[in-house]
Amino acid sequence: MVLEIAQIDVKPGTEAEFEAGVTNAAPIFQRAKGCKGMELQRSVERPGRYRLFVTWETVEHHTVNFRNSSDFQEWRKLVGHCFSEPPAVEHTRQVVKGF
Repeated sequence: MVLEIAQIDVKPGTEAEFEAGVTNAAPIFQRAKGCKGMELQRSVERPGRYRLFVTWETVEHHTVNFRNSSDFQEWRKLVGHCFSEPPAVEHTRQVVKGF
């Protein structure tokens, strides 16, 4: 499994709209090939900063299958106008689970 972590900064005043857009996008991720889960968290210290966590079977399920799909375009239509800058995205693999 691979965890996509996207740091997303949104324009001031679009926080509620962004959160609603991510909520509405949940079915897009749910039907994406290789997607196993999605959640959004909001920074306490920086309320305009979010982190989107998406679990994929492989990196390619995200970078090839999803990014080249019409669903990716739909996702961007729902939330992209809220971005203050392009999201910073990286993929991680769990190496230690403490408990």
